[in-house]
Amino acid sequence: MTVLVIAEHDNMSIRPATLNTVAAAAMLGDIHILVAGTNAQGAAQAAARISGVTQVILADAQALADQLAEAVAAQVLAVADGYSHILFASTSHGKNVAPRVAAALDVAQISDVTRVLAHDTFERPIYAGNAIATVQSLDAVTVITVRTTGFDPVEAVGGTAELRPVAAVTIDSGSRFLGREIARSDRPELTSAKIIVSGGRAMGSSDSFNEVLPPLADKLGAALGASRAAVDAGYAPNDWQVGQTGKIVAPQLYIACGISGAIQHLAGMKDSKVIVAINKDPEAPIFSVADYGLEADLFVAVPELVKTL
Repeated sequence: MTVLVIAEHDNMSIRPATLNTVAAAAMLGDIHILVAGTNAQGAAQAAARISGVTQVILADAQALADQLAEAVAAQVLAVADGYSHILFASTSHGKNVAPRVAAALDVAQISDVTRVLAHDTFERPIYAGNAIATVQSLDAVTVITVRTTGFDPVEAVGGTAELRPVAAVTIDSGSRFLGREIARSDRPELTSAKIIVSGGRAMGSSDSFNEVLPPLADKLGAALGASRAAVDAGYAPNDWQVGQTGKIVAPQLYIACGISGAIQHLAGMKDSKVIVAINKDPEAPIFSVADYGLEADLFVAVPELVKTL
């Protein structure tokens, strides 16, 4: 069987989520990667160096510059013949394109796959991660989104895949790109960070959030995250939200400060390798998943931790 992975990229390089998706694809068959973009030769060459990839398909056209879901889906469908599986990362981009492809192929999509059991059988979390469903597909083509935290990334170098240019598809989708607001930060990107420091409702205010947590993140070289309650209260921006309705993360170290541990938040971070919880409420659910728990006032404990580091 031959598997098609849809690359996420910035036209110059491949985004880390693609490496996790390739790891899942490696359990299914030979791996081809589609790079659809504009002036994306750099990204295609980077994809060709990914370990385990045998072919890179490059569709290069101005119509693909903004990665609109309609345009990318049309390009995927144009090259989909002959593939047993089509894999996307379970990111905002992948979740936008995959359903369009599945609908056009008249097949069921399998979302948030965390484990490959066989070529037609997969595991995925349900009920905010409190149960794991085993799903079997009988479709001729299986469209999958891969939860990246479920698979260790493959090596980004070492491969020597063939690069095959194809004609780009042009469609009139009825939608057009108006603009993009990009958050700039010197910190690691949240979904790929090895260490994350997160704050919850107990931070009390955006001033307290920005006063207490950044020094600890700076000491550790960590990304900053937040619970939904903290984001809804305006303590932190939306793109810092960790949880079922935010970003799914699995860093080496996750430090939860003043986070009670609502089920929606736990669904987004409980796969972290080591979880440290700081909370003055001994009954806080976060302690049930924490490897290390500190029952203390975060406004005292965190500054002391920064001084010790």
